[in-house]
Amino acid sequence: MKSARSLALAGAAGLIVSMVPMAAGAASHAQPSGFAARIRQHPVGAVASSARVDFSLVLRLRDAAGSQALLNAVSTPGSNGYRHYLTTAQWEARFSPTAGAVGRARAWLRSQGFTVGAVSKDRITVSASGTAAEVEKAFGTGLAYFRVHGRTVRLTTGSPSVPASLSTAVVGPMGLDQTTAVAAAAGTTSSPAGGTSATGVKLPPAPPAFITSPPCGRYYNQKIATVRPPFDGYPNKVPYQVCGYKPGQFRSVYHVGSDTGKGTTVAIVDAYGSATIAQDATRYFKQNDPGNPFADAALSQHFAAPFTHEGLCAASSWLVEQALDVEAVHAMATKAHILFVGAKSCFNTDLFKANQYIIDNRLADAVTNSWGDSSGDVLDDSAYRTAFDDLFQLAGGTGMSVMFSTGDDGDNFDLTGISAPSYPASSPYVTAVGGTSLEIGASGNQIGELGWATGRSFKCTENAVNALPGCTRSTVNTWLPVSYDGGSGGYTSYNYPEPYYQAPVVPPVLAERNFTAPARVVPDISLDADPSTGFLIGLTEVFPDGKTGYNQPRYGGTSLASPLLAGAIADIDGASLAGGRADVGFVNPVIYRLGTADGAIFDVRPAGHQAQLRVDHAFTYLGPAVKGVLTSFREITYEGPITYCDGTGNCATRDNTLTTAKGYDSMTGLGSPGPAFIRDLSGP
Repeated sequence: MKSARSLALAGAAGLIVSMVPMAAGAASHAQPSGFAARIRQHPVGAVASSARVDFSLVLRLRDAAGSQALLNAVSTPGSNGYRHYLTTAQWEARFSPTAGAVGRARAWLRSQGFTVGAVSKDRITVSASGTAAEVEKAFGTGLAYFRVHGRTVRLTTGSPSVPASLSTAVVGPMGLDQTTAVAAAAGTTSSPAGGTSATGVKLPPAPPAFITSPPCGRYYNQKIATVRPPFDGYPNKVPYQVCGYKPGQFRSVYHVGSDTGKGTTVAIVDAYGSATIAQDATRYFKQNDPGNPFADAALSQHFAAPFTHEGLCAASSWLVEQALDVEAVHAMATKAHILFVGAKSCFNTDLFKANQYIIDNRLADAVTNSWGDSSGDVLDDSAYRTAFDDLFQLAGGTGMSVMFSTGDDGDNFDLTGISAPSYPASSPYVTAVGGTSLEIGASGNQIGELGWATGRSFKCTENAVNALPGCTRSTVNTWLPVSYDGGSGGYTSYNYPEPYYQAPVVPPVLAERNFTAPARVVPDISLDADPSTGFLIGLTEVFPDGKTGYNQPRYGGTSLASPLLAGAIADIDGASLAGGRADVGFVNPVIYRLGTADGAIFDVRPAGHQAQLRVDHAFTYLGPAVKGVLTSFREITYEGPITYCDGTGNCATRDNTLTTAKGYDSMTGLGSPGPAFIRDLSGP
């Protein structure tokens, strides 16, 4: 999710990284040396021996190769098994860990003194808990607290292990590391007490308000500014930011037409949940899309309450994420049912359980996730990735589409000091959704769609002196140096070999960027994400004066792109259902066969030096005490320098590694959905 990026080096859509050196497993590549050690440069203290640790033991599938073969068959056009899915029960009977393996795992956990909890329906995970001392002894690793991206989290100090007698059945523990995904909030205003759901669950308070500042346009190029550009080669007339695109504009530009997603369900996974989402969305669509009332979504919610870690997770910020996801899905699929599942915290193990609840019970046709681990592809341990990957294979084998945002920080170098993709987006079993800067004209037409990577230069003004970095009395009325303000996530995996569906399409220069053997590259496909061409949403927020009320701000990020695609998938599944066909399921093998000639894919290419002028309330960036506005000149498809600082004064700089090009490219993947996208995917 993306609104106003912090001036500090902070993250956006999927933030805090996982910290464990990669254990032996499915990966055949080695991670970059020294990365995990750099993460541990900020120790805080030891974990008390008596501290309680909750975790899950991850078990191996009984036939991992067979599971992958099934997924290939049901998702590849031309295969005899294409769209002939199994039921969840059938998949579990063929591929889930055996009852004997589960029994051995449970017995070993008990022998180590752990309290053994539930076995998941898919038998992939067994919940357990014990003291830190018991964990350290059983898995042969230490536990300690570290300060990571401003948060204190528990991490292992070595790679966990299990006895050799269990290695054929057990991958390892998941959850010893407190890895988190964080939703970005606009501002720091304190919030009042939260609300309560209809089922009595106590929900977080409203988030601080992001207030869109004029001037802004209802469509791209509606309002034009004349400005002397701070960089050579840019025009002196550039458009102001959009105020926020409305639902009809997205349906028009992505050619939804009469497709509505009727008869389908889209599941949204976030942390926590909002007490006002139903009334906010109802009001929003009544005002901005009255022909498609929110009641048609028949929203249902499932909360994994009681919630935990609300302070560490900035729980209120996830309410913005929920509003963005829910309203974006309904904007694209106006008759689809929406199931919102709120995890009990932002810890990735809890978000995993939310996905597991949906997938194990086949509760949706499409699942959208706007979170992830920055550089998690190289840092997340084998047990964590195995659990997710096996769950995704279950989803694909039963006809479900699973989408993940790729993140809002390009190749994540500015966050972690290494170029590596986010996870789970880098899993070859999900659709990784990147971002574009979408230019929608007055009639809902596509003026252009560019790769999203923003370079931003603030203008130093009197109100920002000594508050904005670099803004001093001597620099008033000048443009400050350009810096990277985020962009579509992507890069080449260090863990996953190139999937068969990418091999004919992805250029070798990208697939072989890390090693001579080709590897998985993300993103797969992209939709609008640039916050300055973002989505107008409606939600209850806390204003700078402390009052709480309904607001309509503009938000973006790949957290917008993923639910937009999920809505399009629901439209595809609805059309398939109406034609007597099965859901499209895992879409990657299909979309990599689509072409640009018939308009199924819009190829996002370089479009010269384009820019926008953006005006924001100064308090958005500098705090409530700063009045007035800030103006920024924003380069579109920025390819300039990006800087990483490790918090100790050590910094490194290098140019953006993600670019747009003809065909598949590293910034937008295949491109964006074209006029024939829904038609081609819903056909036989």
